[in-house]
Order: sequence, then C-alpha cells, then structure tokens
Amino acid sequence: MGKQRKKEWGTRRRIVTILLCVFVLLYIGVFLWHTYKPLPAGTSYEGQLHRTDDVEMLTDLTFSQTESKKGMRHENGIFDEVFAMIDRAEEFIVADFFLYNRYYDEQEDFPELAEEMTEKLVQKKKENPGMPVILITDPVNTGYGSYETKELKELEEAGVDVVITELDPLRDSTPLYSGVYRIFFHWFGEKGKGWLPNPMASEAPKMTARSYLKLLNVKANHRKVIATEEGVLVNSGNPHDASGWHGNVAFKADGPVINDVLEAEEAVSRYSGGPKKFPRAKVKEDADGRYGVQYITESKILDHVLEDIGKAGKGDEIWLGMFYIANRDVIGALYDAADRGAEVRLVLDPNENAFGNKKTGLPNKPVVDEMLEESNGKIQVKFYNTVIGQYHTKLVYVKTDDIAAISSGAANMTDRALEDYNLESNIRIEGEPDAPLFKEMDAYFNRLWTNEDALFTVAAEEKLDGLSQLQRVIYALQELLKLTTY
Repeated sequence: MGKQRKKEWGTRRRIVTILLCVFVLLYIGVFLWHTYKPLPAGTSYEGQLHRTDDVEMLTDLTFSQTESKKGMRHENGIFDEVFAMIDRAEEFIVADFFLYNRYYDEQEDFPELAEEMTEKLVQKKKENPGMPVILITDPVNTGYGSYETKELKELEEAGVDVVITELDPLRDSTPLYSGVYRIFFHWFGEKGKGWLPNPMASEAPKMTARSYLKLLNVKANHRKVIATEEGVLVNSGNPHDASGWHGNVAFKADGPVINDVLEAEEAVSRYSGGPKKFPRAKVKEDADGRYGVQYITESKILDHVLEDIGKAGKGDEIWLGMFYIANRDVIGALYDAADRGAEVRLVLDPNENAFGNKKTGLPNKPVVDEMLEESNGKIQVKFYNTVIGQYHTKLVYVKTDDIAAISSGAANMTDRALEDYNLESNIRIEGEPDAPLFKEMDAYFNRLWTNEDALFTVAAEEKLDGLSQLQRVIYALQELLKLTTY
C-alpha cells in the first residue's frame, strides 16, 4: 500500500512539474514576444523635414506670487487655438487626444474643455455632413471598455468617426504583469456592467474587474495633435477638464507636415478598426522657409532628442521643460553635454499631485537628486511651483551658435514614451538661433527660471529635503522591474 501511494505521489509530482515547466516556457515566450514584437505598420513614424515660415508657439501657465493658490492666475492660449482651428476648418479635421472627458473630484471650477470641444466638433459636422471629422482617442476614456462617455456618444451620433485605439497590438511596457494577463485574462474581454470605483473620479461610471485588469498593463495612445487643411497643432495638453490649468506648450505649423501627421494618424486608425483612408491637404513646400518642421512619433522622438543634445558643446544651451524624466539615454546625454561645457538647465514638475491626489515625487525627485550629485552641479534644476495641477510640458530646446532645435509634444523623457511602448507625438523644429521663434523660446524659459513676474519655479533643494531612502529604493526597483506608471 505504501509503495502504491509513493508511486501515485511520484506520478502527480511529475505531472505538476511538467505543467509548471510548460507554463514557465509559455510565460517566457509570451513575455519576450510581446516585449519585442513588430510594431503596427506606420507607427514609430519619422516624417520628412519640411520648410516653412509659419510656426507659432502657444502656452498655458498657472502661477502665483507665493507657494499657495491665493491670487493664482492662468494664462491659457492653447485650446483657444484648437477650437478656432475647428471653427475655421473647411475640408477636414483629424484629432488624436489621450484624455478626453470631464471627470474629476477636485472642488475647482476647471474650464470645460471636453464639453466645448465636443460642441465644436458636433456643430462642424452638422454644418458640413460630408466633411471628414475624425477623433482618435485612448480607451482610458471608456474605462477600458466598461462604458461610453457622454462626449464620445454625442460625437458618434453626430456622425463623427470616433476611433478607440487598440492597445493590444502595442508592445508590453510592464511585461512581468502583461505576460500573466495575456495568458489568463485577455480572452474574457472587458465589457459588462461596471461595479468597481473608477480611479479617474468618484462620479465617473464604474468599471468591470476585467477592465481593471486591462488598465494594469499601463499602455496608452498618449498622442495630442490636431490637423486641418490650415495646419497642425502638436500639443502637450488634453481636452480634459481637470487638465485645464496644467502648464502646457504647443506648436502650430503649416505646409506638408500636415500630410505627415495625417499619414501617421491614418496608421493608428487603420489598425484600430477606424477609417482606413484619411484625407490629404493640398499644400506646397516653401523651400525658402526659415524653419524646418518634422513630425516624429515614439522612438524616433528619442533618436532626434539624442542627436540634438549631442550637438551641444561649450557655451551652448540646453533647456528641458518636462513633466517626467527617467530615460537613461537622455540622462546620460545630458551628463555628456554638461561635461562638454554646455549649460544644461531643467524646469521639472515635482510629481506631487495628480488631479487632487498626492503623489510620491517619483520619478523626478530621485532622478534630480542623482543628476545634481553625478554632474557635480553642472546640471541646474528647478521645480515648477505647482500651486494647482501639474507642469505638464514636454519640451526639449537645444541652442548652439549654428542651429537651434525644439522637440515638443506628448512625449515625456521616459522609457514608456521613447522606446516604442506608448503611442506618442512630437514636432521637431529647427532653424537659425536668432529666428523669432527661438527668441520667444528664450523668453519663455528665462521668465520661468528667473521668476520674472511671479514665483514660477523653486530651487530643487527645497523639494528634495524630504526625499527618503525608501523613495530611492522604490524608484530603483520600479526601473529594474519595469513596474512604473510613467
């Protein structure tokens, strides 16, 4: 009897071992494939460098004279221009925005950006039923399949083509979790009656457990761009009410870059099941234009940022205005530029607030702590005085004696944004350093850095006083295991 039991136990143990080995091999295969698989056709896009005289910089800033909200002021110009572009459009509108909803819990009177944009697009479609009006957005605005927002429903009813980006074809940025998700949970879908609270806001529709499981993959179409026949506006801001007082920057340009944006957005629509053919603008190249403009997405943003920073040497200037910075290639390039004698200055968000919820300061605080030490003070950093909202800007500016270059748009300086995980959108602009746009860029950064007419920025050391060893360890582990939200 004892021998029989041992034999049965040995058989069961072999079966369990075989099944475990099969699972481990399957998990490793899924992990590796979805981390390095080919990208959807047309993503990681690099447009041509086109010449134009018409490039416009637009900004949103919220600021105060103190480190409190008392007496705070807002200078908002970006979405005024977005809405004006919609009003003026006669041939087509193509927009791609990450956050597009009205949900928030903060007791603030935010601008109603989602509602106004919806009204503008609906009205334009009613007035021009045959005109292509296309909105691409991220499934975060549907609770990852749990519901349909009022705004998106109104757009669809008016005849606007609403495209919810398919995220599964993108590479997995949190492979440890996503491997398990794809094996066990992916097959069940997300739709159903929501019963769990929405992390967006308490008033937002509830979500299903399966939607939560999808959310934990931390993937996104993070682009922020609009195109009409008159031009493109590449933005760091969203038509999301609670984002209305964030600090943001946008650049508007005309010419053939319009068609590059349309080509790149068409690719996302096509693989996501939306319209397969987008309109094109009838535009000509201005060969003598003083600016070169180029639409770039995903890892092509990183390629150009590293190339531009690599040109900076002794006496040259590098400015970053950034919500998140953590990408080691970018950080290393900044160290090298500082060692070559370039003046490197960063204005960063302190990562302390997300729509009224307190954050831990990751990743910026431990990164800045490291940068100040490793560069021996050659890299200078200030944190934006975020009395409300966030300094949500994503802006790299390099100026040498011969050329100035800007890269701005949706992309943070993080792995998720720059290494072909998220969908991202930036415009790169280059020209002679004394051109009007770059003088405007100088004035923007100098205003913030010197606190010209308000307390825009504070010394990095003020924000780093409370940085704990635990925060440093958590940041290091997050980077190692790729378990981040940035």
